[in-house]
Amino acid sequence: MGSRTLLLILGLHFTLLGNIEARVCGLGFIANESQQCDDTDECKELDSNPTCGSNAACYNTYGSFYCNCLPGFRSTTTFKFTPFTGECKDLNECLENPPVCGSNTICINTIGSYNCQCQPGFRVTYNGHCADIDECNETAGICGVGGDCQNQKGSYSCLCHPGYSNYDNKQAQCSVLTCDQFKANETPGQTVPGLAGLLSLMRNSCLSLSNSGDAAGGRLTGEVLLEHVFTEMDGLLSHVILNNSREVSGLLGTMEDAMRLIGPQLRDNHTTRETNHTATELAVRRGQTQPTGPISLANDNARLDTSWETATGNGTYPGFALAGLVCYKTVERSVNNSFQYLTDTDTDTATATASKPNYQISSKVVTAFVSNPATDHLTQPVILTFKHLQVRAESMEMNYTCVFWSEGRVHEEGGAWSRSGCTKVTSNATHTVCSCSHLSSFAVLMALYPVQNTFELRLLTWLGLSLSVVCLLLCILTFWLCRSIQGTRTTIHLHLCVCLFIADLVFLSGISHTQSKGGCGFVAGLLHLFFLGSFSWMLLEGVQLYRMVVLVFNTTIRPLYLHAVGYGLPLAIVIISAITYPDGYGTTQHCWLSLERGFIWSFFGPVCTIIFLNAFIFIITVWRLAQKFSSLNPDLSNLHKIKVFTVTAVAQLCVLGTMWIFGVFQFQEDGTVVMTYLFTILNSLQGALLFIMHCLLNKTVREEYCQLLSCICTPQKKRYSDFSTNNPSSSQSQVHTQYIYIYIYIYIYIYRERESERERERERERERERERERERERERERERAHFHYDNLLVSLCVLGVKAYPEHRGVADMMTSPIPHNARLYSPSLFRPGSVENVPYEPGWLCALSRTLTGSSAVPVGELFQ
Repeated sequence: MGSRTLLLILGLHFTLLGNIEARVCGLGFIANESQQCDDTDECKELDSNPTCGSNAACYNTYGSFYCNCLPGFRSTTTFKFTPFTGECKDLNECLENPPVCGSNTICINTIGSYNCQCQPGFRVTYNGHCADIDECNETAGICGVGGDCQNQKGSYSCLCHPGYSNYDNKQAQCSVLTCDQFKANETPGQTVPGLAGLLSLMRNSCLSLSNSGDAAGGRLTGEVLLEHVFTEMDGLLSHVILNNSREVSGLLGTMEDAMRLIGPQLRDNHTTRETNHTATELAVRRGQTQPTGPISLANDNARLDTSWETATGNGTYPGFALAGLVCYKTVERSVNNSFQYLTDTDTDTATATASKPNYQISSKVVTAFVSNPATDHLTQPVILTFKHLQVRAESMEMNYTCVFWSEGRVHEEGGAWSRSGCTKVTSNATHTVCSCSHLSSFAVLMALYPVQNTFELRLLTWLGLSLSVVCLLLCILTFWLCRSIQGTRTTIHLHLCVCLFIADLVFLSGISHTQSKGGCGFVAGLLHLFFLGSFSWMLLEGVQLYRMVVLVFNTTIRPLYLHAVGYGLPLAIVIISAITYPDGYGTTQHCWLSLERGFIWSFFGPVCTIIFLNAFIFIITVWRLAQKFSSLNPDLSNLHKIKVFTVTAVAQLCVLGTMWIFGVFQFQEDGTVVMTYLFTILNSLQGALLFIMHCLLNKTVREEYCQLLSCICTPQKKRYSDFSTNNPSSSQSQVHTQYIYIYIYIYIYIYRERESERERERERERERERERERERERERERERAHFHYDNLLVSLCVLGVKAYPEHRGVADMMTSPIPHNARLYSPSLFRPGSVENVPYEPGWLCALSRTLTGSSAVPVGELFQ
């Protein structure tokens, strides 16, 4: 028999024994050794895992068991149950009726039990009941010096005296609430147009809170008041431009005071409002204990990180804490020139340059405030993160600096930006993080450091401009003394060189003398005038070239008109600019036009206009010149001369125009070294360019130069041969003699030039007389032509009448009187006065012919025979 068969027989045996036992003992019983059925204690079989669960007690019975819920629990079915018929759930005693804890208590349910606590304002007595606490007697000064305490069942309330307020928080201390900051006649904000309505609204609300009888109108809730404030502020910023720092201080101060007043009156703990011109976020905490923890307020342009400890401060806790952040979306345009508090002592030490930078706003202006009134010296600094208005990383020529708006140290000053108490934590191309030890209105400035005035740049400027001044002086002397080239175009060139000569001299001597504000402004005004004058004379040159191409005769322009445009137009622009913004002349870096308020465009605007006008005139001139070259009988000598004039004028415009294109970037706040060198080089080349184009390349001028040099140099050689053997002691007299000869030769040269000019003028007069004679000859030719035409007309008249006598219409016309409404359709064929002399007689047509021909001796009747 195998092992598998044996195991199968044993398993079958035990199965049969179990079935026999089960058939002998019922459920809840178990067979003992003597095969007797004993009761099974189900409650003890599973002690580690209670049969009835952890919230019930198990009771064994004969042959069975049941479960009862422990105190604090209740069966979901009957009182006695088994795990198969029910379970125990926690009993919420706090919901029982009558209440298990009694009056003035708070019942707190627990698993299987409950706790009783006294309500706020009550305490447990010796007999276990909750009795009211009299806070007014137990806590002295619970309502502060400005309030009266009234005890209530389970609570108390503070009634504030006039001039005090707890912002409708009846269990908060009454603190002093002054409303003088909203008086229009006592705040700098009175100068802001449109702010009076907002001040009146806030003053009435403030007086209502302070229990003052001066309040007008009904009481507004915090939400309604906040909506009114932003509506007023949006309308004000939409239509009003803040013209000075006093108005800015008034606006920022009024907005901060309004938010401090409204914040504690808001129902919500967190409020956000955004309009077209502002974005605001407020956080409020209320309670008997001071709040703790961090605060973070943010909008699209800035972020404020501080703590509730900073918001409450170290003073008396008034029962609430407030923190807020207001972002102004357009105010930065009004405060982009208030940098007078940024003195040299405030220079950022992180910058390796000692030059004072120029500043411009690089972020939106924000106001950060808390309920703590003492924020001048915070124990924990606040962190402000600003988004830049333009993406730009820091460099050697630019860095970001954190500033706040400091109200005027003197009341009349209004206010300005200052970096005192604010430091830059970190910065990149898009954001700057600032840390400040006080609260106010903040922003980020872009500090633009000027290009360093290196020795190489100064040397290049002095050498280049000195060369330019010398060349311009030679041009002026040439145009003034050389009579062979005199004309309208030479006059224009003369005054162009005079303007550039004076401008370069002023530039060399005064561009960097910024110590005296008045003197610096005068230098800037002179530069403005004469640089504009140079472009005005360039415009006149373009007009003159156009007239030379289009007009054959009378191409000259009267000197009065030339001077009116060349000097009058720039002078008018300078006067208007000085009246409009007198502080625009002179900056802290250069004696030039200021970049503030776009004042620099009082120069670049006219310059760009003149450049475009000249470019247009030159295009038309070249086009007309090309047409004349392609004509059948061009005056080649005159056209070639005009072509040369045009090429030199275009080259001159390109150099001067390109120079001031680089000048735009040179005098900007972010001017670079490359732009500075390009501007300096082109500025130095303009004098040399004018001398080369208008003097050295002009054949007539070269001949005059050679003649002058020959007059000066030739006698010197002769004098050397005559006096070289003389005693050396007479050298001084020889020098004087040489000077006398030079003066004589110069006088002779000038006299000969004047005589030559007179002869040329006489020749021009004779040429004009010959032209008038030619015109008279042409007039006589036209008269002879008309005479022959009249004879032809008479002949045709006679032939027509003789050839066709049967045409009575023609005969009647010749024999009838002249009609009163007769009209000649070709009056140019007849001599003046001939029509009026026509006689009223028959045959008027041929009589008219007779009158035209002047043959008064021929009778009318004979013409038709």
